[in-house]
Amino acid sequence: MAYRKLSRETHKRRSILAGLSKTVILNGSVVTTEARAKEVRKFVDKLITYGKRGTLVSRRKALAFVHNDNEVVNKVFGELATKYKDRNGGYTRIIKITERIGDDALQVRLELV
Repeated sequence: MAYRKLSRETHKRRSILAGLSKTVILNGSVVTTEARAKEVRKFVDKLITYGKRGTLVSRRKALAFVHNDNEVVNKVFGELATKYKDRNGGYTRIIKITERIGDDALQVRLELV
């Protein structure tokens, strides 16, 4: 599977992706750059799929990814798993907003469908 390195070391990149994933799940959306949003989308979709499975192994994998944040995992396994039970993927959408003033990076909103 190809992935974006986002010009970061592995542990820093994973922390960024976990933090953005938490924000999307708890708040429903986040504004970030297009490259980060495309990468975070994979992890949010995977977390929701874990929630739909509902097994202990899936819960532990989700906890490991979000750094043992029980609030996020409880929301995924409770609220979001039932909301998306009939949907076969594609739980997020990316909406382009504008370019950032400092470096012209494309800003997007990543939100749950």
